[in-house]
This record gives sequence, C-alpha cells and structure tokens, in this order.
Amino acid sequence: MTLEELYRNIGGDYAQALRVLHVEKLVDKHIRKYPKNGVVDAVLEAGKTMDPTQLFEAAHAVKGISANLGLTGLSDLAAELTEEFRPGNARRHSDAEIAEILRKMESLYRKTAQEIQKYEEG
Repeated sequence: MTLEELYRNIGGDYAQALRVLHVEKLVDKHIRKYPKNGVVDAVLEAGKTMDPTQLFEAAHAVKGISANLGLTGLSDLAAELTEEFRPGNARRHSDAEIAEILRKMESLYRKTAQEIQKYEEG
C-alpha cells in the first residue's frame, strides 16, 4: 500500500498533509507516529469524566495534529469538541451528544490506526 492509498482508505486529505509538511517523507514519518502519540486516547479518557478543561486541551491537541496530517474527519470532530469546551463558550450539546461525538471519534481513530498498521506492514 502506498501512502496515497492509505490516505484514500482512511478518508484523509493527502494533499493537505503535503501542503503542511511539504515532503512525503515527513508525512510518512508523522502518520506512522499518529497511533502511538496518545492524543486521541487523552480525549477519550477526558470524556469519561466530562472534565471541560481536560476535554478542551486534549481535543485542541487532536485538532491540530490531525489537521496537519490531513486527517480531516478526526480534526473536524476534535474541532467540535474544542469549541464546545473552549473557556468562555456556552455549552451547546448535552453530555449524551458529547458521548456520541466521542464514540464517532474513537471509531474513526481505531479504523485509522488499523489502516496505518497495515501500511506499516507493507
């Protein structure tokens, strides 16, 4: 599987990742690290307690890293959480709706991590 095929399989934006990182070698390096960096796990953990500060900080990290790598689905979900828990913003979603966003994020993250593992295995 090529790097571009990986991006197609995960619904990512390969061109965006190249625009940010400039060379395929860096995209390859950082996409391989993504499942091991723990940022999505931090959001999911924060979601268990619904701690607004932890959710904001963890979601903000996922949003940035995911956007830089062209992982638009994960970045979009993280952006929604970031705005929901941004200090000073009023909550718009119920805890049940936030739990659904977190379930979607976990599902998409697991699929992404599995595809990255297949990519690494050649």
